[in-house]
Amino acid sequence: MNDNLRHALINARLQPTDVAAHLDVDPKTVHRWLKGRLPYPRHRWAIADLLHIDETELWPEIVRQRRPFNDELQAVYPHRWTVPRTTWRQLFQSARHEIGILAYSGLFLAEDTGIIRLLADQARSGVQVRVLLGDPDAPAVAARGVDEAIGTTVMAARVRNALNLYRPLMSIANVEIRLHQTVLYNSIYRADADLLVNSHAYGTPAAQAPVFHLHATEQEASASTYLGSFEHVWAGAKRSNHRV
Repeated sequence: MNDNLRHALINARLQPTDVAAHLDVDPKTVHRWLKGRLPYPRHRWAIADLLHIDETELWPEIVRQRRPFNDELQAVYPHRWTVPRTTWRQLFQSARHEIGILAYSGLFLAEDTGIIRLLADQARSGVQVRVLLGDPDAPAVAARGVDEAIGTTVMAARVRNALNLYRPLMSIANVEIRLHQTVLYNSIYRADADLLVNSHAYGTPAAQAPVFHLHATEQEASASTYLGSFEHVWAGAKRSNHRV
């Protein structure tokens, strides 16, 4: 049972049916959450916003997932969707020099208007923001769609949607968006020496694959390998022309 969520609903004088209506989900889904099932991040964030409370107060297990294993490996998340929204925001907010995003579409970030505003604010404050998305016409993008069993055209459509959503950033100094044709083994999200690395697994959507939070502690550390990979892809990518 999730007593934290149950008590929060009582204090807010809300019924499970109220939450279901607010989130546009089946009331049975809310009852499953009350019985202990962990909601998807978008639902956790919506509930937390509705109750005006931090999601970690409703689901303390998220905090346990963040505890560092060692100086370099800070956390392991079993699926990308289990990474708290606050973790993504804290990552990009922590950057003082550089933010880097390497993915095929990264649509889950592009759809978050708060993240887009955060990236814009960071760029205006002098932080370099580099975004690498898959070239919609690249064979690797079509192949990834096949890998995820969504077809050859859906991934390209996701990239185009992401580009449209990133459009407000394109006119801001310190922001550059490029398109790559690389076969990605991981998606990489960087803020200076901190990285969230989303591994790719054949037949598994990226949202279902694990994420590793790494902190580069020395030049030969694992994090440095991913930083080098980002730079290799960046060097071979082409600047987005805004019309893809």
